[in-house]
Amino acid sequence: MGKLIFEKDNKVPCSYIRKPDLDIKEPSNFIPKEFLRKELNLPSPGELEVVRHYANLSELNFCVDKNFYPLGSCTMKYNPKINEELANLENFLNIHPYQDNKDLQGALELIYNLEKILCEITGMYRFTFQPSSGAQGELTGLLMIKKYHKIKKNKKYKVIVPVSSHGTNPASIAMCGYEAVNVETTKDGLVDIDKLNNLVDESVAAMMLTNPNTLGLFEEDILKIKDIIHKVGAFLYYDGANFNALLGITKPSIMGFDIIHLNLHKTFSTPHGCGGPGLGAVGVSKEFVDFLPVPIVDKKGEKFYLNYNIKNTIKRVRSFVCNFSVLVKAYSYLLRLGSNGLSDIAYIAVLNANYIKERLKQYYELASEKPCMHEVVFSCKKQKEKGITAFDIAKSLIDYGIHPPTIYFPLIVKEAIMIEPTETENKKTLDYFIDAMIKINEEIDKNPDKIKNSPHKAPVRRVDEVKAARELDLAYKPKNFPNFCDNRDV
Repeated sequence: MGKLIFEKDNKVPCSYIRKPDLDIKEPSNFIPKEFLRKELNLPSPGELEVVRHYANLSELNFCVDKNFYPLGSCTMKYNPKINEELANLENFLNIHPYQDNKDLQGALELIYNLEKILCEITGMYRFTFQPSSGAQGELTGLLMIKKYHKIKKNKKYKVIVPVSSHGTNPASIAMCGYEAVNVETTKDGLVDIDKLNNLVDESVAAMMLTNPNTLGLFEEDILKIKDIIHKVGAFLYYDGANFNALLGITKPSIMGFDIIHLNLHKTFSTPHGCGGPGLGAVGVSKEFVDFLPVPIVDKKGEKFYLNYNIKNTIKRVRSFVCNFSVLVKAYSYLLRLGSNGLSDIAYIAVLNANYIKERLKQYYELASEKPCMHEVVFSCKKQKEKGITAFDIAKSLIDYGIHPPTIYFPLIVKEAIMIEPTETENKKTLDYFIDAMIKINEEIDKNPDKIKNSPHKAPVRRVDEVKAARELDLAYKPKNFPNFCDNRDV
């Protein structure tokens, strides 16, 4: 993996950088003696060594700019660099939400216009851009549903989710104080309508549903599901993690959804991962406009303003207005695409996933025989019988320069491996991935130990992931690490 900068130091500078002539006062004149360090023990590499050290470290990170990133259920697609350039324009970069509305007219207009576009795409009536993730968007939607039922004095305490749902769904339900109730799926991986009918009663507040679902399949009975939920005064919530497959083709409103969230950091191609920033925009039907978090952006005459006067608002769900730079990137992305470009995204994403499905189905068992949408799920049960797991196969892909796909999800598929190519990958890349998967499958019969011990070309081999998650060692210090903390844990 390479050494830390402290471990590489030989105490002899290897390059010459002239020290600046600075008039610096003696620290002891203005810093109390107990806070002064006698010996910092800092490394002393030259500037060139430092640059090379950190440049080499940066190359150890995998990113979509380097190679294929087929991380199913997360839409890790390429973010056009022009979006970054526009988000870094000085007049966007240096504004502050505490400025007066009159000084923020351009930013407020962008938020206002983006909301109108998303309303057109989804059929929703209004949007809030406060949630910083899809999971926070779920919680925001459920909080609005909960407050609605409270005002109406509806005694409801259950929220239904399919057994194949994203794990954040039941977590959000629990955080909101509701009881999560699982509905089973059919052998094809779709919601079992008969089982749903048996579960639904007056205690149900809502149902959370991803469409396409986590098997990459469109819920064919979505209108029946809508009728079952609505007949007991409950609401249908749309988890928009998989909306990439439906852009410009259909709308959640047509399917009967009342509240939705969209991951702008997934579907609308703003950067995803490394802690964010993300944005889970929440759209609502007309019935929930009075429950939105504050503020929302409205327009009076020719002026845009932050509106805090929402009758039944659940108030804030984060500081300030939103992760604004994410909106700039999403707005840029949508304006460049136009309406025709949106539908092209969906068509190509679905085509790419089905191409992989058809090419690999003779080697890896399909989770469902139905045509998939944006992602395809295989089962590695046949490979498991030979002693090789989905985990082994995912690790083997690293040796081909491919990021491992999602594995063991959805939970209803044994030895699952989920692949989402997105629309940004060309056929050449898909063929390279497919060939790698076929070679790995062939290697299982020829040299299974090689697969079980992969990766072989990565800077880090297999680590004990459970131990790393449960036994965090944040106090690790290399031999020559400076004692900044007076022997306290770093």
